[in-house]
Amino acid sequence: MTAGDPGHDPIETEDARLTALDARLKAAHHAEKVRTDKARGNANKGYSQGNRVLAELIGGLAGGALVGWVIDRFAGTSPWFLLGFLFLGMVVAFRNIIRISNERPE
Repeated sequence: MTAGDPGHDPIETEDARLTALDARLKAAHHAEKVRTDKARGNANKGYSQGNRVLAELIGGLAGGALVGWVIDRFAGTSPWFLLGFLFLGMVVAFRNIIRISNERPE
């Protein structure tokens, strides 16, 4: 051995134990990636459902108010269709929110 030599002999053939260890490590990394991707998917589903609830609530109220305002504008019955369709939009939004909350998780 020389002073710059690390202390082990270079091996021309690869050890079977190292090959098996590499294969097990790759399998473990793959299993962990699959597990964390599934966990992220469930978190994204909750986030997605929250966005759907918010969109239903805003869309129901805004859509009902817009339709009621347009009918009032043409019919000349100032606040009545606006209030009626606003209430109807709220009812439809809450019904859709209840339907979203009753969905089964994956």
